[in-house]
Amino acid sequence: MSQHSPVNLKELNTAELERFLLDLGQKPFRARQLMRWLYRQGAESFAEMTDLSKELRALLEERAIISRLTPEAVETDPDGTRKYLFRLADGQTVETVHIPMEGERATLCASTQVGCAMGCSFCLTGGFGLVRNLTAGEIVNQVLAVGGDRPFHNIVLMGMGEPLHNLDNVVRALQILYDADGLGLGPRRVTLSTSGLVPEMEELGRRIRVNLAVSLNATTDAVRDQLMPVNRRYPLEQLMAACRDFPLQPRQRITFEYILIAGVNDSPQDAKRLVRLLHGLKAKVNLIPFNEHEGTAFRAPDGATIEAFQTYLLDRNIVAIRRSSKGQSISAACGQLKGKLEKKQALLPGP
Repeated sequence: MSQHSPVNLKELNTAELERFLLDLGQKPFRARQLMRWLYRQGAESFAEMTDLSKELRALLEERAIISRLTPEAVETDPDGTRKYLFRLADGQTVETVHIPMEGERATLCASTQVGCAMGCSFCLTGGFGLVRNLTAGEIVNQVLAVGGDRPFHNIVLMGMGEPLHNLDNVVRALQILYDADGLGLGPRRVTLSTSGLVPEMEELGRRIRVNLAVSLNATTDAVRDQLMPVNRRYPLEQLMAACRDFPLQPRQRITFEYILIAGVNDSPQDAKRLVRLLHGLKAKVNLIPFNEHEGTAFRAPDGATIEAFQTYLLDRNIVAIRRSSKGQSISAACGQLKGKLEKKQALLPGP
């Protein structure tokens, strides 16, 4: 019996795999072979890795494991949106969503934490509080599980959790997603969404390339303090300065997500202030009507209000895209499927 705990290979980027193999007395180039088996071939056992020696495969059986996720529940909307609930090894659950977009492209929305510590008042996930960070392997395994079921073009780290609150594991997951022998996704195809953790935004920009999306949702500190408690630590002036300092490629823009909530942040004055906030920034705005769910008093604005808000931005040369709410019939807002299943389980009689 080995004295070592088995290493989950899905937690390791290529450099870490090389070190692991060196510790086993193996040549580092085997790491590339392992990456291809794990991510290109989707191997679920070492027996499948036929270009590795029997001795190495036996060693890996003893010293390593290959983790994977299979969905516990899947819901599909008539519009094609598909939501997956995954149960993790410790019994916790997270959600991942596959969203069809215009044309034949689709976006995969992955989670980075179980729950969330940010406590945004419009977000159902915030009501769970933070349970724990996801590991790099748990983030990557969502992509593998959903991608094996439905093809996708882009990934957004915009599901449950604040990605920058789990920066080390998120960066390692991105390294695996980008690796030519891993999933081979270019940084242009991956977007990370943050509520505005300013020091971590700066750290992210130093460590890895990724498209940045900032969940803005208000144009004054007073309103943003109420909607997003993170604003009390990093108010709008600091947040916008960090956005101006974030390293961008020549044609890259920062996306600002703006959830429109009736009577809260949807006035003509808000549109005017938003233009001022974005002045001089390479930016685009995603306008998202609030996704109404049980237990909230917030409502989506009417169509005319949304159109007026968007038109004001467009007339001032700001790229402003209205995102239609997808998955209306399947608990599509983050946390809804998790909440529904946990509520159902709570009603079941005990053993």
